[in-house]
Amino acid sequence: MKNIFPFFAILLICSCSPMHQLKGVDYTVIPDDKAKVLKGLINRSILENDTAFSWFRENMKWVVSDDSTVSAFHDNKAKFSVLIFGGTWCEDTQNILPRFYKLSDLSGFPDHQITLVAVDRQKKSIRKLHEIYHITNVPTIIILQQGKEKGRVVEYGKTGSPEKELAAIVRALP
Repeated sequence: MKNIFPFFAILLICSCSPMHQLKGVDYTVIPDDKAKVLKGLINRSILENDTAFSWFRENMKWVVSDDSTVSAFHDNKAKFSVLIFGGTWCEDTQNILPRFYKLSDLSGFPDHQITLVAVDRQKKSIRKLHEIYHITNVPTIIILQQGKEKGRVVEYGKTGSPEKELAAIVRALP
C-alpha cells in the first residue's frame, strides 16, 4: 500500500496541470467574412488538409532553417514541449507557423510535444488559456519544460528571427 500512494499523488498533480488538459482536437469555426477562423485546440493536420488554409503548405515550401537552429531543437527535443497560440486569420501566424513546423520536421521534434491553440480575432481562446498564458499578440510560441514556461517568442521576436530566438531558449535548458 505504501508504494501505491506516490503513484496516485503524481497522477493527481499531473491531471491538474493546464498542459495535461490541452491534448487532442477541440475547436469551433467562428463566423467571419474574410477568413476561416478557428478557435480551440487544433493540430497541423487540420491546417495541411483544409483548403481554407492553403497558406500553410504554400509557405512551408519557402522555409529554410539554418543548421544550428535545427541542431538546437534536435539535441534538446527530449527536454521540452511547445505551446503555440496562433490565429488562422493572422498574417503573422500564416508566415511564422509554417517556419516553426519546418524546423520541427528538420529536427525530428515530435508532433505530440506540440500543442496548438487557435484564437479568435480578439485573441481569445477556449478555457481562458489566453488569460492563463497572458497572450496579447499572435503567434506566441512558448517553450515549456516540465509544464513550466522557460521562454517565449511573440510574433517575429526581438530580432526578426523567431526560430533563432527559440533555439537560444532551447539551448539554455538544463
